[in-house]
Amino acid sequence: MSDPVQLGQHPPAGHVLAHLSDPHLLAGGALQYDVVDPEAGLVLALERLRRMSPAPQALVFTGDLADRAEPAAYARLRELVEPAAAEMGAQVVWVMGNHDEREPYARGLFGEDADPEAPQDRVHDVDGLRVIALDTSVPGYHHGDLTPAQLVWLAEELAVPAPHGTVLAMHHPPIPLPMLRAAETIELADQHLLAEVLAGSDVRAILGGHYHYSSHSTVAGIPVSVASASCYTTDPAPLERFVSGVDGHQGLNTVHVYADRVVHTVVPLSPAPEVSGFPSDVVAQVEALSPEERRELISRKDSPFNAGPLAVD
Repeated sequence: MSDPVQLGQHPPAGHVLAHLSDPHLLAGGALQYDVVDPEAGLVLALERLRRMSPAPQALVFTGDLADRAEPAAYARLRELVEPAAAEMGAQVVWVMGNHDEREPYARGLFGEDADPEAPQDRVHDVDGLRVIALDTSVPGYHHGDLTPAQLVWLAEELAVPAPHGTVLAMHHPPIPLPMLRAAETIELADQHLLAEVLAGSDVRAILGGHYHYSSHSTVAGIPVSVASASCYTTDPAPLERFVSGVDGHQGLNTVHVYADRVVHTVVPLSPAPEVSGFPSDVVAQVEALSPEERRELISRKDSPFNAGPLAVD
């Protein structure tokens, strides 16, 4: 298949990642709060990703993979994700969350024994883009932290730049929480220490989860993108509630890495009724036009494209 015709001024992204977070799978098909089916949300997310073109080169899961760290939940996670990733030709990047436990996490996903006190940090090479999975979990707690040894390890890893830079994936994102004060006590501790390590590095984006809603910020001048969850989500503007988890607004993010920038896009999981649009076979017609003809057709307000159905002939 030939590459698509470039319709705008930017060439295609050099790297494409899918950023998913907080599937919270439970063993035996159990429901969260007796209502939410976390497996169904994950399946829907994978179905959405199968529609992406080009397909993602990596699926990055930023933690809380198994709600109770059950071995059967990790096994089911692999059963669902790995065939879908193989179909897309994508690597899978797992990241520890506060609901995960290091021993069953390492055994279930990597076939390795693990010291419960040793962080599960790993480095992945995605066609020259370095993706670092950083374990911010604290055994026995829900807040996040990084040990002094982890910060030294991260600094040493970042001392050698990667060919296309680095994406840092972590469960507890280093951001303020203006819309979720209830979560301030379970945020990443001592975020300034991480910022000191990241300053001047080749880290181009930071991916996080934990809060079950989409948010964006920066740390050390680096963009931070937080993905919503594929299970239940957090309502950032509830009515007379200190915190409100809801069965809706689930989503994932796409990450398009260009030579000079990174674009994050929120992709809702639930389908919505279409009110306008054109079929996919219109693409070939549009690509066959010259740049000037495309602008006249798509940009001009009274063109057939904007005023009515696109002419097939």
